[in-house]
Amino acid sequence: LPAQICRVVMPSAQFMPYTENRKLKNACFKKKYPFKYRQKLKKQIAGEHNKSTIFTLLSVIIAISILPGMFFTSTVKCTVLISPKIIFKYLWRFTENAQQRMKQYYLILIFLLILFSGKAQIGGESTYQFLELTNSARMAALGGTQVALYDSVDLNLPYHNPASLQSSMENILLVNYVNYLADINYGYVSFAQSFEGVGNFALGMHYINYGDFREATEEGVLTGNNFSAAEYALNIIYSNQYKKWRYGANVKPVLSSLESYRSFGVALDLGVSYASPDRHTNVAIVARNIGTQITTYYEDGDRESIPFDLQAGISRRLKHAPVNFALTLQHLNKWDLASEEKEDEELDISINDPEENIAKQFMRHVVLGVEILPSENFIIRAGYNYQRRQELKFEEKVSTVGMSLGFGVKIKRFRFDFATARYHLAGSSNLFSLSINLNDKF
Repeated sequence: LPAQICRVVMPSAQFMPYTENRKLKNACFKKKYPFKYRQKLKKQIAGEHNKSTIFTLLSVIIAISILPGMFFTSTVKCTVLISPKIIFKYLWRFTENAQQRMKQYYLILIFLLILFSGKAQIGGESTYQFLELTNSARMAALGGTQVALYDSVDLNLPYHNPASLQSSMENILLVNYVNYLADINYGYVSFAQSFEGVGNFALGMHYINYGDFREATEEGVLTGNNFSAAEYALNIIYSNQYKKWRYGANVKPVLSSLESYRSFGVALDLGVSYASPDRHTNVAIVARNIGTQITTYYEDGDRESIPFDLQAGISRRLKHAPVNFALTLQHLNKWDLASEEKEDEELDISINDPEENIAKQFMRHVVLGVEILPSENFIIRAGYNYQRRQELKFEEKVSTVGMSLGFGVKIKRFRFDFATARYHLAGSSNLFSLSINLNDKF
């Protein structure tokens, strides 16, 4: 956490403390130094404060997410090791007057909701698993998920972090399509609007179509009937901004229809992000799929959990090179993603390796991505997902499982993205994204 006193180097090569004390403040800015030195001092202090803010948020992210998972079970809340009072105290220091503090209630509320969010869940342990699928070609090319990217015109970003929704995305129409495995198709459609003094809004529909199936009895005898299966999630996204901080929420009513069985639920995404003044560095924390199953698939059935996921990330664009790096930590609400599953007593099969060291366990949370921009209208992307690689690799031939590639092209008001993600030696998934800026002229 940042120290209470930051030190800046003056032209006289002396170290001068800067605190909130008015006497020292007056001495720094009015008495001891000329006008040109005072201006330089203000810039230096502002730079130190921005760096401190970024490292503060990263420290909080690590403390409230990774540490509890290392020492406690997945059902223990993150607040065991970090008191909300401590977080509240340091967030409060970012502003001085009462009016600014009133606005920060929104940010503090989001942090506390994230802290008290649900239990850890990963693949195969919950319903509505399609909520974890990325429908964006850009995100797929960068490893599957990135929550800290900064882009003022990409409407794909708010799906992964609602705080990424900006007023510059107004009147942008987005259409995504994914040619998934085993003839499964899914996609996403979204449109954004901004209202001055209120905030930014986006409406989207995420769907997945599992295809048509032939009905059969328990003995495998075909009945001659066919049925279909599909799931839908409406995305109602809101965001706003306070200084360099952005915050947002995404309310997602969910409908699942599998043959004659139907279920309804609701999920909520909460996100906070902070951008440096030059916007080259961006950090974010997101709690995805906070919610529950409201109606079960059959009468008097037990409610199943939904795939809650706590994520944190950072992105950095190099100042003197057209390269953008992104890193996201996923499933921070559960440290051990490689625990050995229960063995089948009849087959005597163990799904995962018995143990992994701390480094490999940490890497299972890491998603890496890089973007290279040869020009403003063409982007090359690559990503790596260690968790996907470990879960789906074939020991005799690992190949490029867990890796992904893609590119993006911008032509006037149109933006097209493509990605291919390698899930297994048996096949890959291809994703297509097309966005149209309705503000621009043809």
